[in-house]
Amino acid sequence: MQEQEKPSEVTNPEESVVSEIPQDAAAAQEPVVDTLAQLEAKVSELQDAFMRAKAEGENIRRRAQEDIAKAHKFAIESFAEAMVPVKDSLEMALKIETPSIDSLKEGVEMTLKQLSSAFEKNRLLEISPVTGDKLDPNKHQAISMVPAEQDANTVVTVLQKGYTIADRLLRPALVTVAQAK
Repeated sequence: MQEQEKPSEVTNPEESVVSEIPQDAAAAQEPVVDTLAQLEAKVSELQDAFMRAKAEGENIRRRAQEDIAKAHKFAIESFAEAMVPVKDSLEMALKIETPSIDSLKEGVEMTLKQLSSAFEKNRLLEISPVTGDKLDPNKHQAISMVPAEQDANTVVTVLQKGYTIADRLLRPALVTVAQAK
């Protein structure tokens, strides 16, 4: 008869399960647990960094909106500061009880200098074409065409000066231009 193999005697069933797990696999579970803890810490760190960056972005956006609002509110402050002395000069001229024509003329000339200086300081520049200049539709507005002894589409007379502010047309110069012959 054949001898049957006897199963090994198991006194504790847990020992059999543990003894069946290779020792390498048990050792492999420890690094997995460590790696999982490291990844969770990294996720937490990245979430914190994201929230801080998001808050910083919101703060920058809010500050930018406040700066824009202030810029709109006080945009003409510089121009207003330059205009106050002009107003003062005009008021002083009106207070003179017996002005002479010469003193009025002198006062108006000084006030015009102040006004011109205020315009220049704030980059408000005149467009004043001279007779014979070529019509520039970006700076001039032709009111009429008149017969003239000069080339067609050139300025004959300036009816009203134009103005630019910071290289942007504020008002075109009103001109009459020469008609084609």
